[in-house]
Amino acid sequence: MEHLNSLGLNEQKIKETLKNATLTSTITRAFSYVPPGVELSSAQKPLLFQACSKIKPQTAHHLELIVRKILDHSLDTSLRVDTALEYVLANVTKATIDEATFDAACGVGVVVTPEEIERAVEITVAKYRNDIIDQRYRFNVGKLLSEIRSALPWVDGKGLKSEVDVQMFDLLGPKTDADGEKVGKKRRETPASDTAPKATSVVEPSAVNANNRPEGPRTMVDLMRNVDFHRPGENFKTDGYIITPDTERLLKEHLQRTGGKVRTRFPPEPNGILHIGHAKAININFAYAAANDGICFLRYDDTNPEKEEEKFVKGIRDIVEWLGYKPFKITYSSDYFQQLYEFAVQLIRKDMAYVCHQTADQMKGFTTEPSKWRNRPIEESLQLFEDMKNGKIDEGAATLRMKITLEEGKMDPVAYRIKFIPHHRTGTKWCIYPTYDYTHCLCDSLEDITHSLCTKEFQSRRSSYYWLCNALNIYCPVQWEYARLNVNYTVVSKRKINKLITENIVNDWDDPRLFTLSALRRKGYPAEAINNFCAQMGLTGAQTSIDPAALEASARDVLNLTASRTMAVLEPLKITILDYPHEGPIQLSVPNFPNVPEKGEHMIWFDRVVYIERTDFMENADKSFRRLTLGQPVGLKYIGSMLRVESVVRKSGTVEELVCRIEPCTATEKPKAYVHWVVKPCPVEVRLYEKLFMHKNPEDSNDVPNGFLSDCASDTIRSLCGYVDAHVMNSKVYDKYQFERIGYFSVDPDSRNGQLVFNRTVTLKEDTGKNI
Repeated sequence: MEHLNSLGLNEQKIKETLKNATLTSTITRAFSYVPPGVELSSAQKPLLFQACSKIKPQTAHHLELIVRKILDHSLDTSLRVDTALEYVLANVTKATIDEATFDAACGVGVVVTPEEIERAVEITVAKYRNDIIDQRYRFNVGKLLSEIRSALPWVDGKGLKSEVDVQMFDLLGPKTDADGEKVGKKRRETPASDTAPKATSVVEPSAVNANNRPEGPRTMVDLMRNVDFHRPGENFKTDGYIITPDTERLLKEHLQRTGGKVRTRFPPEPNGILHIGHAKAININFAYAAANDGICFLRYDDTNPEKEEEKFVKGIRDIVEWLGYKPFKITYSSDYFQQLYEFAVQLIRKDMAYVCHQTADQMKGFTTEPSKWRNRPIEESLQLFEDMKNGKIDEGAATLRMKITLEEGKMDPVAYRIKFIPHHRTGTKWCIYPTYDYTHCLCDSLEDITHSLCTKEFQSRRSSYYWLCNALNIYCPVQWEYARLNVNYTVVSKRKINKLITENIVNDWDDPRLFTLSALRRKGYPAEAINNFCAQMGLTGAQTSIDPAALEASARDVLNLTASRTMAVLEPLKITILDYPHEGPIQLSVPNFPNVPEKGEHMIWFDRVVYIERTDFMENADKSFRRLTLGQPVGLKYIGSMLRVESVVRKSGTVEELVCRIEPCTATEKPKAYVHWVVKPCPVEVRLYEKLFMHKNPEDSNDVPNGFLSDCASDTIRSLCGYVDAHVMNSKVYDKYQFERIGYFSVDPDSRNGQLVFNRTVTLKEDTGKNI
């Protein structure tokens, strides 16, 4: 408290600072470098607080230098303090700081005279003279200040602003009433497709517009171009990165091997199908590499032989490529089993790992007792580890543990365990398998990954990540965390999805009611829509849950531009036209995209027998119903004519057929609405899907006390026998259409031998008038 008072902080600022233990400790240490009897001036106090607030943990050993330079007036401005902090961070791998070079970089002793300021302002004002005269006091003065500061980096800010104000007044004279009037903003032109839109924020989710739609970058690459990650080789500038005597050498060697390229990886376990959360991970890793002209590996984390299968290996690669990404190289953690084993031996030799005989139950939790084998002799652990490798110790009877405590409090995480199970790639060569905590960082290092991008739940593993690389004295990548993508009304756990399958609630991993990526593809979601959705979610670190409506909106955006229009009726109602004006069926040409005629057209039939949607007719309708009734005609799209009911044919009380007359639409006789229809149609199966779960979070025990299975809704799939225009019958699996006035549909893989099956992807945008 005494030191905080000495800095001249007000009571509120002192309270805020005391809540930050790290900052309070740094300030206390800073004052230990202030000689007894020396009192800070009013100008030095905020500079010292600034230095303590901004200094990085890895450069804390240079705090004494910063304090000394503030005290001797070398660092006498906020800009010089910031520059000093940047300098020590950029040189953190060096054993010592050359003070002469430090002083030069910080502009120590550099004085910008009033004459130099005046001359610089004159030159810059002259450069923009015409714009200033045209815009007068609405001209952006910040442009002048920024340009002058680039030429005179150590100029006094107040003196510069004063001189700019004087010269603006000399040029323009006093402000007039017109100078105070607001000028209406011009509407921005839509950027060309090759211009990267600016994200609302490079780290937060995009803003939401009036339609509850996220706005922001259209693609993930657009987003990742603006992310403020470290540059390759500057790992040491990131918070929490551990600096060792060999860091500088290791980073130089790393840059020599990689040429300074960004290198990322997507490391899924091949023990299940990827879900919507993985889409974000895929996009972040591949898009960040693409945005920086780098490379991205697809690495299978195949360290658990119990659950891994080759079909999942193929399925994961298929989905990655479907999303539009091509891996630089496909690797497996098992590629490095021999090297990982040798690293483990090195750890034992350094007394940083030991063979332990505690059971899995004894190691559970965070308050476990230290293992009594923790300090066993190195040679003994070496021999036991060799015995583990050679199959001489029973499964579960021994593990290799690392001597480190994680941030979360977990002591001595396991590095190796015994499993007498053949591996899908290495067969029976190994019976010891490395854990994620051990494997992940070492494979990143071996592949020279520059940015290890992972979700927030791995933040607690960051300390072991850095510790392990440094313990082995190998190149250490940087781990960056982001919030995982959670979507409401679903579960993504492999175990829980498998339970849904075994309980016959869903059919398989690609059931369209799930949010696995294979399910979304089967339902008809375009890959581009999923990628755009991930971009709109941003890179926030805060955990959020997104409603499926946001993903549906992204699908509509893409399908609206790509899904050819066609007419289909899901619940057909037969209409016979009494006064059909032609001798037989006729063909009409209709556009694939009514608003974009250059995208082509297709042919449809019109004849005496027409099928409309059963819901487009109502016998006893109120005035708000705008379609076909006994006394109200309805128009047929693309025909320019309308139908008027003459009689109703019933069977067992149900309307079976309508007999109608056809009339031309004229200026005086126009229907209130037009409906879609089909003639000479082909029957197809149409599947309509609803939400699988009733609650937003089916795993919340407060809302769903009986478990997620009890939250499954009934009637979440409905199969209809619909009619479609014949021109779609040559469609291939995953071909997509907009069924006019209904929604977007995709051809399902169950289609066989001309029997098409369509899945509804999403409905059309809500329109309060379309079904009236």
